[in-house]
This record gives sequence, C-alpha cells and structure tokens, in this order.
Amino acid sequence: MGFRLLVVCLATLLPLAAHADGEPPRKHMVASANPHATDAGLEILRRGGSAVDATIAVQLVLTLVEPQSSGIGGGAFLMLHDAETGSVTAYDGRETAPSDIDHTLFLTHEGAPEVKGDVMPGGRSVGVPGVIRMLKLAHDSHGKLPWSDLFEPAIRLATDGFQVSPRLNMLLGRDKHLKKFDTSAAHYFADEGEPHPVGHVLKNPEFAETLTILAENPEAFYQGPIAEDIIAAVQTAPVNPGTLSLEDMAAYQPKVREAVCATYREKRICGMPPPSSGGVAVIQILKILEGLDMAAQTPNTAESANLFAEAARLAYADRAKWLADSDVVDVPVMGLTSDAYLEERRALVSPGQIMADAPAGIPPGVEARYTPADPAEVPATTHYSIVDQWGNVVAMTSSVENAFGSRLMVRGFLLNNQLTDFTFAPEEDGLPVANRPGPGKRPLSSMSPTLVFDEQGRPIITVGSPGGPLIISFVAKTLIGLLDWNMSMQQAIELPNYIYFGNSLIIERDTVLWQAQPALEAMGYALRPAGLTSGLHGIVIHYDDEGRWLEGGADPRREGVAKGD
Repeated sequence: MGFRLLVVCLATLLPLAAHADGEPPRKHMVASANPHATDAGLEILRRGGSAVDATIAVQLVLTLVEPQSSGIGGGAFLMLHDAETGSVTAYDGRETAPSDIDHTLFLTHEGAPEVKGDVMPGGRSVGVPGVIRMLKLAHDSHGKLPWSDLFEPAIRLATDGFQVSPRLNMLLGRDKHLKKFDTSAAHYFADEGEPHPVGHVLKNPEFAETLTILAENPEAFYQGPIAEDIIAAVQTAPVNPGTLSLEDMAAYQPKVREAVCATYREKRICGMPPPSSGGVAVIQILKILEGLDMAAQTPNTAESANLFAEAARLAYADRAKWLADSDVVDVPVMGLTSDAYLEERRALVSPGQIMADAPAGIPPGVEARYTPADPAEVPATTHYSIVDQWGNVVAMTSSVENAFGSRLMVRGFLLNNQLTDFTFAPEEDGLPVANRPGPGKRPLSSMSPTLVFDEQGRPIITVGSPGGPLIISFVAKTLIGLLDWNMSMQQAIELPNYIYFGNSLIIERDTVLWQAQPALEAMGYALRPAGLTSGLHGIVIHYDDEGRWLEGGADPRREGVAKGD
C-alpha cells in the first residue's frame, strides 16, 4: 500500500494503531492536537458513535487540556460529509458581537484604533460563544449516541485530572495577562506564582460540574446561572469590561451554510464560507496554481515557493478587501472563486519573479465598495479531523482567538476574545472596511476546515490547522503536497511553512526551504525566519479492493496524535 501509516506525537514518529496482521485502520480514525482528545474521540467511535458524536467528545476534552486554543467558551466551524446522502454541510458556530456595539468598538475617544494587545484581555473582546449550540445542532441531525454520553470522557478527565503538558506549561509561562484575573491565576498557577510544572496533575472539578449540567441540558449554557456567570464576568472584568448581555446569549443562533466548493485537478475541494475567509482563499490559491502547473514543480525549491507565495499574496489581498460576515456584508463569493476571475488573477503571476504589488481584484458581480484591511487574527486555535465507520467525515476548526482567549475563566472554562478579529479602523479614505465591528455581527476568520472528494464523489481528505491568518497558507500548502506531489498526509504536514507578509517572505526557521535562500533573494524576496507553528491534523481516505483504509497525520510542531482501528 505504498507506505506504512505514521503519526506524530510530541514530535516523535510512532506507528499508528493497526490490525494484528499489520493492515492499516479501515474502520474509523481521529486526528487531533492532544492525545487525551484523540483518545476521547476514539472511545466514542468504538462505542458506536458517529463522527459528529466523536467531534463533541474531542472538543470538550480540548477545552480542558488545550485551553490556550479552543473551548466551549469560544466558536468553531464544522465541515461535515454525510455518507448516506453524499451531502456536504458547513456548520457556523462563530461568535457574535453584542447587540449594543457599533463600528467604534475599538476606537479611542479621539477616534484612533486602540492597540490590539491592550484590549484582548477582559470583557470587551468577548463574543457570544457558539460551540455548544452549534454542536447540538449538528448532533440533532447526525448523532447516534445520546448527547449526555459524549460528555463522559471530559467529565472523567476533569475530575481525575490530567498531566500538564510541556506546551501548556510553556504557554502559561509566556502569558502576560492570566494573572490579572484571580480565578484564572488560581487555576493555572501555583501559590508562588509559577505555572504548574510539566507533569503536574491538574484537576478541574468546576468544569466537571459545568459539563454535568450541559450534558443534561445544553441550553443551560445560554440561559440560566451559567449564562448569568458569563455575563457577570464580562461586565465586571477588572480589565476592559464589556457590554455582552443575557439577551445576547439567549439570542445566539448557529448557522447551517452552503460550503464553498471548486474543482482542482479533477478533485472537488470544499471549504468554509463566510464569515470564514478560509474556503474562498484556499480555493483561490489552488486555482491560481492549477494553471501554473504546480504539480511539475519540485517541493522545497525556490521555483515552487515563488509560485505559491505569489498566488497566496493575491488571495490574501482579496481576503482583506472583500471577506466578512455575509449576513451583514455583500460578499462576492461566486465571483471571487469563478474560473474567469481567477484566470485574470493568475495572469499577474510571472514564474521566477516577485510582483511589485499584489492588489485586490474586482470580481464580477460586485456592487459595494470596500477598502482593504490588515489581517486581524492571532494564531491560537485548534483543528481535528474524524472519520467514522459509516464513512461520515468531519473537519472542525475551533478557537478562542488569542492564547487563553480573554483570560476570563467562568465555571472552569475560558471565554474567547474573538471580537478582536474585527478590523479596528472601521474606514479608510472614506470607504468602509467590510470586517468592521457591528451589532450581532460575526468577525472574519481564516479557519479553513477542508474536505476533498475524488472524481467519483468519494471523500478522500479531511484537513485543517490553527494559525490565525496563516491557516490559509498552512492548509493550501498541505493540499499541494497531497494532490500535486502525491505525498502522504504526514509528509505534506511536515512541508516547511512560509508566507509572504509585510514585504518579506517569512520562512519556517531551520527547515530545508532555507537551502533555496540564494535563489529566492535573486528573485527579489527579502527573507525572514519565524516559528510558524501550524497545528495541521488530517486524514487521507484510500480505497482498494477490500474497501477503504485510513492514513492519519499530526503536526510535529504541536503535541497531537492520530489513532484509528
């Protein structure tokens, strides 16, 4: 079958769970950013749960063990392939802004944009969390096990405790804001003020109690004492108090949206529509590269990096100008992803050269006019991919925005700071910014949970990543490795990360791509090293005479693992 199934756990390659005869998993699989979460999802699958059932168990455990990245106090996007109907559904659990705010949310009294780092902690940055209602909506249509059963792994782990991982310890040590909030500081730091050490067994009985309540009644998150505690924390925050209300909590509604899909090299790529820019931008990058014959390029060379970087520059330019919450703003999704428009954009790319400028285009069907804005997100998110025994496939990306979100802890979980994903300056040169704050509006995201289908309509890939605005490049890079260069999921994940940003080509430090430095500089690129810590997790579904077999991958840059039966 070509290569043996591999996964990464804590940057160490380990053979994946397989049948006794050495065959790779054929039944089901989970790939997530934490071993505890992967185990929870696999436990649910083994009990006869669906991919959506396992998704819920994974998210609840990640709230506990990976609080810096996601949780029930945040939002998420879920892409689902239903094996029975063949349908693809995009579930939108993105946070919403309070009903009483306007475009001046992050402006000083003098009308200047505030400093993002100053307003991330506290209550003003908190949007209505969407995860619980979104997951319940998906479970109502696609769950097999009872809702309450899916909470058991997380309740057990919160009660018994888990060992603090090296990554959690490191991020706690770096954080400048958690200690400003008594509840958060008391939970994550020892009495002497140092973060709990690696290996410390961290228990969270308050979160276990919260989960027990929500297992019986998910609406208790949005109405009643839990909602009241969330609002109290936001409105009385010692830093940046906010105006989120009980009415805002009760009014929140997750959305079922139509996926953004396009054909690439005879495969069907499906991603998340607005308020995520991920589906549009990933498709734009791939479609621009399709006409430049990326498949003929050699990986990790100046030539392939040049083509990818220039295609991504054009996609990010369009993202900055046109993408926002489509319930509020007229987003030209069809025009931005049309073949004719992307052929025009492709003509701007000259192989072996760097564009002096990469402006946003004017897609067909545009009526409104907006001004470009800088990407606003910061990279603290998580992604996981799941395939169940019936062939249902999930790609879910979830976030609290900045590491540890707003740092406000309520009933054992952290609240998001997702409203800082809005562009702070609401207009420029007399034109509005599409992604400016607004009442009830959902901030723009780059989260890119992606599903890929073969020529027969069968699902073959589920993949995604954290990384703020870099998510788009991380996912597109991985898809190029899989579809153009015939790599395994693990190989594609491990390709060096890079992105053109701020007049520099930023390349993941200490990677093989740095060997192309002279050639890239000769093309005109200014190079800069950076960590570029993606968290790519995905599954490839292969088909043979015996049915299907599953090949998972997990990002060695984090501490994830993929497992299957």
